[in-house]
Amino acid sequence: MDTSSASSYTAKLIDGPLEGKTVATAFLETGDPRPRLELNTDKGKHYIYTRGAGLEFSADDDDRPTAVEYRFVETVFD
Repeated sequence: MDTSSASSYTAKLIDGPLEGKTVATAFLETGDPRPRLELNTDKGKHYIYTRGAGLEFSADDDDRPTAVEYRFVETVFD
């Protein structure tokens, strides 16, 4: 798979209420992974996660990661 032209990557949630879950996420228009994710629930709240340091690539010469770690910041109630 040629990840240099991939439009999405896997966000790996490494802690918080969604620890261990993964979410398919689109890259920014610049081609960078998103610095922050807001994940909605059906129970009147959403979770805020920020980008961590962990990046995974499918090959050494890929310019875009296939997976990025995200850390829990807070829960926001609607």
